[in-house]
This record gives sequence, structure tokens and C-alpha cells, in this order.
Amino acid sequence: MAKEFFIKTDVSFGQDSISELNNVLKGFQAKNVLVVYDKGVAAVGIADKVLAAIDENSFCITTFDEVIPNPTNEVVNAGYQLAKDHDVDTLIAVGGGSSIDTAKAINVLLANGGDIMDYEGIGNVPKPVFPLVAIPTTAGTSSEITNVAALIDTKSVRKYVVIDNKIVPDKVIADPEFTRTVPPFVTAATGLDAITHAVESYVSIESNFLTKYNSLRALQIFHENLPKAYANGDDMDAREKMMLGCIVVGFGFSNANLGLVHAIAHTLSAHFGLAHGDANASVLPFVTAFNAEKCPQEMIEMARALDLPLTGDEDKDKFALSDELLRMTKEMGIKPLREQGRTRAITEDDFDLIASDALKEGPLHFNPRQDVTKEVIIDILKQAY
Repeated sequence: MAKEFFIKTDVSFGQDSISELNNVLKGFQAKNVLVVYDKGVAAVGIADKVLAAIDENSFCITTFDEVIPNPTNEVVNAGYQLAKDHDVDTLIAVGGGSSIDTAKAINVLLANGGDIMDYEGIGNVPKPVFPLVAIPTTAGTSSEITNVAALIDTKSVRKYVVIDNKIVPDKVIADPEFTRTVPPFVTAATGLDAITHAVESYVSIESNFLTKYNSLRALQIFHENLPKAYANGDDMDAREKMMLGCIVVGFGFSNANLGLVHAIAHTLSAHFGLAHGDANASVLPFVTAFNAEKCPQEMIEMARALDLPLTGDEDKDKFALSDELLRMTKEMGIKPLREQGRTRAITEDDFDLIASDALKEGPLHFNPRQDVTKEVIIDILKQAY
């Protein structure tokens, strides 16, 4: 059966690739440029470095620094209004997934108008958008090369997605120097988010030979280099390879999609404000073990690719990967759910709500096990708690 494998983005990769930014903007014939980032990126000086790389005599620059973790419709609307007021024709997103997703959403509105929720779902963006340059500062979401913007609707208290090939950034400048200042706990959470993308896309019911190749190779890169980047943020070889892995896995999961981990994580972020990487990492080992019953050979293939010890007994070896993921989350300080929650603490009384909402999430359609019930999710939450 024929499968589509979509790749759009032009990527400049490696140290000092930021020096290409001016030529990129000239190539887009940019005049009025909106630079989108958060206050954390500004605080560590990354925003200033990007702005310093832009020739102010050639382009009119407007900045929007109101990005928040788990960006909301309100944030998108504020950015859109600013962009419209300044007649923006090109956007630059600087940061992690939240900044890039915010810029994608602003871009959709700039080109199409209306309300961002008008474009929820797959393939609902009618008009082509404006040029978008993505400059990632974390190695985690792969938003810089995917066709997804994940947002929070504060009224219905849920995380939703806009998925459309039109919103993929036109240019990625992946300069590992911009990840140097990321603290260990963020390195861990974003790196485990990237591992989640590799694992879930490998076993997705939409996976194929091309997606699996990307997912498996990225998983190997992450497994080898995430511990190094976590232990020593100045290890630029590990930082660079983590960024490489994110591009590789992005090609995989943007074509194969994800699964139950993301369904639960979206709900945790919507209700309790968990950062996306923390939410994924918290439940990843337990969902992986659950899925192993359906796809033991795929789990063993991933374990073998990581050189994990295997016994030759499928009933045991299918859990080698989930055991390793649990070890990694503990070693890197990922807190149990009972110790997480930004907007409010998570309690066991919340499990029913979390499970009910997770069952409504789109990624469930691609999970290898389709026998996911409220009771299954509650059991996973108990293990992660």
C-alpha cells in the first residue's frame, strides 16, 4: 500500500547557522518582520542574539515576547493583533515548541483571519500563510519542522491542535549554541518529549518503513546524547546531536502521528499547567508497558537498537524498553504526578476527569492498542502518581 511521506522545511543546521538569517529574510523579500519569543528566551540573551543578527536597516522589526508555556487562544490573539497592526509579512519564532506553535497560529490568522479555533483539526487552513523562520532553543518538540500547532482553549479547558501542511515553517535555523543555556530540568523534560515522539511514532498504526527508520535512528541518538546534555549543558557535541535527533524524529512522527502518551499529556497540560515535556515523561514508561502487549516485536526492536540487555524471552524482553524509560525518567529527576501541577496540585480525585478528557484526544486514534478505556488510563495515572 502506498504511503505519503511529507517533508517541506529547508534546514540550516550547525553552529553559527544563525549568520544566515539576513539572507533568509532577503530571500523571502521580507519588509515587516515579527519576532516571537517568551520572556525566558529574552532573559538569557538569546532573543538579543537573534535580533542582533538582523540588519535593522533592511527590515522593520516588531517583537512579541508574551509567549507562555501551553499557549492559549488569548496569547495567539494578542500576537495576531500586533502583527496585523504592523502589517507583518514574515515571522520568526525563537524558542521551544510554545513559541513556534504560537507563531504558527499567529501566521494562520494573519493570512486567513477569523478565530484560531476555526482551524482546529486536520487540513482546515484554506489560504497559504506567510513565510515563517523557526529558530529552536530546545531539543524536544520538533515543532520547527512539523505541521502541528498545539494550543489551549481556556474556556473549555482543553488542549487542541491545528494540523495543516501549510503551517510548517519554511526555514529552520538549528544552531545548537542557542540550547547551551537550557537548564538541566528543561533539558531532561524536552529530551524525554523527543524520546516520546520516537517511541510513539515507531509503534503508531500509521507508521511505515520510512517513518520507522527516522523514529528508530532518532531514538538511538537521544538515548546516547540526552544523558550527556543533561549532565553537562556545555557539551555542545551532545547538544548538537540532540537537535539533529529532533529534526530526524520530526520527519517520522509528523507523518506517523503519536498515541496514548500524548492523549494523557494534553489533558494534564490543559487542566494543571504541566509543561508538555514533563507531562509526556511522567506517563511514558507506563504507556509503553501497556502498549507492549500489542506490539512486542516493535518494543524489542527498539530495545535492541539501544543495546539493552535481552533474554530471548519475548514475554520479558517486550518490557526492556519501558523499564529503561522508567530508569531514565527517575535518573533525570522527572517528578511523579503527585508532585506536579502548575495551576493546582494533581490529586487522585482528578483521575476520573483526566481519563475522561484523554479519551477524547485525537492521538488515541493512532495508538497501537485501541482497547483504551477510562479504567486503563486511571491505572496508568496511578502508576505515574
